[in-house]
Amino acid sequence: MHITDPHLFADSDSSLRGTNTLQSLQQVLRHVCSSDWPADIVAATGDLIQDDSFEAYERFCDQFGKLKLPVHCVPGNHDIRSRMHKVLQRPGFHYCENARLQNWLIVGLDSCMTGSAAGQISNQEMARLRRTLDEATEDHILICLHHPPLPVGSKWLDGVGLGNAQEFIDLIASFGAVRGAIFGHVHQSFDSSYNGVKIIGTPSTCRQFKVASDEFAVDDSPPAYRRISLLDEGTIETELIWVSD
Repeated sequence: MHITDPHLFADSDSSLRGTNTLQSLQQVLRHVCSSDWPADIVAATGDLIQDDSFEAYERFCDQFGKLKLPVHCVPGNHDIRSRMHKVLQRPGFHYCENARLQNWLIVGLDSCMTGSAAGQISNQEMARLRRTLDEATEDHILICLHHPPLPVGSKWLDGVGLGNAQEFIDLIASFGAVRGAIFGHVHQSFDSSYNGVKIIGTPSTCRQFKVASDEFAVDDSPPAYRRISLLDEGTIETELIWVSD
């Protein structure tokens, strides 16, 4: 299950661009819990909080703990990585770790630069990724990161995308076992491919950005999450779930 960009606050009454982010996340999680789709893990791809507080991370853990599933998290540009890592020491939560599901390896990657909305995979993190791909024994690999490795067709969003996207995407495409990469950040849906690697973006659990806009703009689309099925033969199937009242 892919859930991204909840932008939580310490104050439960706080809103982001007119949307109470706790309430919209709770709306999503109620839909998750009431559905009959059985997830094995949750991938949370960044911007877990908005206000830099430990309390917002605690709130994130409290909410996702109700799912009784492993929650694998990577940081986004609004996250404070040292605080995020400290709070995610709770049982069931993971920070930029790998997960193994049958013949799949799911890799968590840090794509953030301190003080910047744009992303950049550091040399150290890129080396870790290469080493992980070299040593992987699983048949298939899915990578989770915050920033999009392909342009999404929105001028302002592409300006705060992944700075070394070409290096990253060429690297993962050179390993035949890598089947896909999922990301957040753009608050809208994205589904494309690059040299056989499926590239998938999921809207936020709060407010969405207007698609194909040259300048910053939001729209009225509801919160969302994505169901991802990783099939034994290496196929990735997804279903985007819009959650409205």
